[in-house]
Amino acid sequence: MSAATDTKQERINLRLKHSAKNALERAASFEGKTVSNFILTSALAQAEETIREHEMMRLNQQDSEAFYDALAKPVRFNKKLIDAIEEHEQRVCGE
Repeated sequence: MSAATDTKQERINLRLKHSAKNALERAASFEGKTVSNFILTSALAQAEETIREHEMMRLNQQDSEAFYDALAKPVRFNKKLIDAIEEHEQRVCGE
């Protein structure tokens, strides 16, 4: 089902100052949108940006190389790590 055919079922109510409402109405009119559509598109754009900022990691050249080197090296398990994995399997996995 596409976004155009989806039935709108969710609702968000806002309480705001009169001046804030006027600003939203004015901005929406500049873009030829309803206030609801203006708020929704603006909020979704900001939400996507916020999600992107929190889900994406950006590294400089030095950190990028260190990260790659850490991934490229073979993993060596020491005794403490092996013990922790075994304890996890017993406690959590019940094995």
